[in-house]
Amino acid sequence: MSISTEDAEAVEPARSPAATPTEAQIAAARDAINAKLTYAVGKNAVTASDRDWFVATALAVRDRMVDPWIASSKATYAEGRKRVYYLSLEFLIGRLLFDAMNNLGLTEAFRAALGDLGVDMERLRTVEPDAALGNGGLGRLAACFMDSMASLSIPAYGYGIRYDHGLFRQVVKGGWQQEYPETWLSFGNPWQFERPEVVYDIQFGGSVEAIMTPSGVARYVWHAAETIEAVPYDTPIPGWRGRHVNTLRLWSARAVDPLRLDAFNSGDHIGALVEQVRAETISKILYPSDESAAGQELRLRQEYFFVSASLQDLIHRHTRTYGDIRSLPDKVAIQLNDTHPAISVAELMRILVDLREIPWDEAWDITVRTLGYTNHTLLPEALETWPVPLLERLLPRQMQIIYLVNAIHLEKAKKLPESNDRFLSSVSLIDENNGRRVRMGHLAFIGSHSINGVSALHSDLVKKTIFHDLDLVYPGRVNNKTNGITFRRWLHEANPGLTRILVDTCGPEILDDATVLDRLEPRVGDTALHDAFGAVRRNNKVALAKLIRDRLDIRVNPNALFDVQIKRIHEYKRQLLNILETIALYQAMRAQPHKEWVPRVKIFAGKAAASYHQAKLIIKLANDVAQVVNSDPTVRDLLKVVFLPNYNVSLAEMIIPAADLSEQISTAGMEASGTGNMKLALNGALTIGTLDGANVEIHERVGDDNIFIFGLTTEEVAARRAAGIDAGDTIAKSRMLADVLEAIESGIFSPGEPGRFAALTTALRHHDYFLVTADFDSYYAAQRDVDALWLDRAAWWKASLLNTARVGWFSSDRTIAEYAKEIWNVPVRPAG
Repeated sequence: MSISTEDAEAVEPARSPAATPTEAQIAAARDAINAKLTYAVGKNAVTASDRDWFVATALAVRDRMVDPWIASSKATYAEGRKRVYYLSLEFLIGRLLFDAMNNLGLTEAFRAALGDLGVDMERLRTVEPDAALGNGGLGRLAACFMDSMASLSIPAYGYGIRYDHGLFRQVVKGGWQQEYPETWLSFGNPWQFERPEVVYDIQFGGSVEAIMTPSGVARYVWHAAETIEAVPYDTPIPGWRGRHVNTLRLWSARAVDPLRLDAFNSGDHIGALVEQVRAETISKILYPSDESAAGQELRLRQEYFFVSASLQDLIHRHTRTYGDIRSLPDKVAIQLNDTHPAISVAELMRILVDLREIPWDEAWDITVRTLGYTNHTLLPEALETWPVPLLERLLPRQMQIIYLVNAIHLEKAKKLPESNDRFLSSVSLIDENNGRRVRMGHLAFIGSHSINGVSALHSDLVKKTIFHDLDLVYPGRVNNKTNGITFRRWLHEANPGLTRILVDTCGPEILDDATVLDRLEPRVGDTALHDAFGAVRRNNKVALAKLIRDRLDIRVNPNALFDVQIKRIHEYKRQLLNILETIALYQAMRAQPHKEWVPRVKIFAGKAAASYHQAKLIIKLANDVAQVVNSDPTVRDLLKVVFLPNYNVSLAEMIIPAADLSEQISTAGMEASGTGNMKLALNGALTIGTLDGANVEIHERVGDDNIFIFGLTTEEVAARRAAGIDAGDTIAKSRMLADVLEAIESGIFSPGEPGRFAALTTALRHHDYFLVTADFDSYYAAQRDVDALWLDRAAWWKASLLNTARVGWFSSDRTIAEYAKEIWNVPVRPAG
């Protein structure tokens, strides 16, 4: 008998596995919260709102970070330790209250203290806004890495931009994505410390003057046309058990002269603010559309703004401590997270050569030994390039440096046996074939001593594809560092019920050491453990079902298989393949209503870039399919389709612990790694996926019987594309696929507008670059294998437990330890 959410029992929030607090600890927390409510918020308990209580609690927790934060910094200086600086345009840190309390071991003390004050701490969780500082996996990875660096006591700074509005808030109206500003700072941010006394000038435009020195060497002086100030805001990032605390420093842009008083007094009240508006635009939103020339310029201004501020800041800190800039590589490691901070190569050279008067060759040696570059994509369009005229106008001195770096680099490349015109064109920093553009990925590669991919497959493809020729010029620089996730957030905090089971089964050491998860493996056939595991999963599914009902007014069956695809909407990630299979399943259920079908809830979430029209059309199709399927009494509780808007970290924390099936179905060879696949597998979801990204390594660890692999391999994808991407023959051979496409084109899901999805179906028929049609039949068959295993409950829970038991290697602590040893040359000190 199916059970709807109305029949489901109320679920008590699971408690964290932390030790029971003492009365003294609870009283101290209660007093701290009361004091903050009174003296920082200015309210009393009678009139305080949930937001007031949240701010008071956050400030009380923040206070407990400050002493170890200061102590960590003092110890770093006293011991002369090397610092890591992680430069990233995104830090998707999510909500911080529970994360901080968990790492500091304060959760239960504060829960009890708030309970004594008549406040439900779980209610405060929903009051805190998600920090809108990122988009997807790139930003979340940076957040996990910050947690792990602190937990391993690596002195580190994260550097990024303090966006006023982040990416955007996604609202779905009539099935269409609409974008609105994400107003996460509307009520302030209790976690940050503004540092108005630390301000750096960031310059743009102007001209460069060459001045001959008495020694006959030219010295270059940049006469900028525009100056903007970078103001830092610091957020303490506590490691596990609070032993070490690092800093996330985010830059906000402001005008040097925020108000032109002469213009204001003359009556030009709007014109008087132009400089302020132009400056502050830099830190307004993440990824402004680059469809226009103005949008391209703003993106470049953002990237240079945070890079220049960060380099000035870290060099000031280094020289204040050690004096000599020449020791920079010995005391500093800078990691570039993707190509966004690639201008660091030219900017660091400018600082060393022009401002510190270091000879060119020595400055280049310092730069290369200091910088490391993490590549996150094989997509050519994601490897940023900038028009040469834009760089010459906006950053004239940096462009001169890029020209000289390229000239020296090409001289080196010419000496290779492989050298010819094609080879030199391929490795040049300047792409002459597309309107003269600077290849930022090439710049990062040439200017770094280490270039790493983020999964074994991806790193291999980096050397074989996008950087094949550069790897011949600089052999040995490419290495692999498979991504990881912080178990503290994605297991301990997101799924405390499962964590308690794992502590009971594997021992409390599991809270400190993810490898202890393998102690679970001998117990995976234990039916009592299956029952306990299943009860936690069902509670999580009931909670997610309630959220779905509250937000979308859709009632889903918590006993159904929760089939989840949560990630940025992109054609290569192939949400479209999932939708096509959903339609095929729907048609099969309608044709055979009395067959014993496995009930499913298809859950989608993710944002499409504002200018990515195909991706936005995929969102519309998902919602239109949901509208038809969910209102069809034929399928009742057997099939539901849900698209949850405004996907973010907090929503992921609700979905992932409730997932039964993890969709990781990108076209083989196109996903660098993925980290959602790791989070879902850790929480016991089984993966259905291609041999792409980190799926390959998950497959190796969980085994053939505990994962559903389908589709073309990377080599087969290349061969298929070489043979042509018109899918006419493929569709003709699959009656089911043909029926699905005909259903879409006939207007079944778009009544009155049969051509609504023509752009999608035409691309599938005649230009199927992402090989959705080629993998459709294999994917559909794999989904039926999922159904078969689901019906064997003992086998399903055994596979689920084995996934959890065997993915301890995917901890970001392991990843960061590898960075520390093999790239940064810094020691690690694990907690516990």
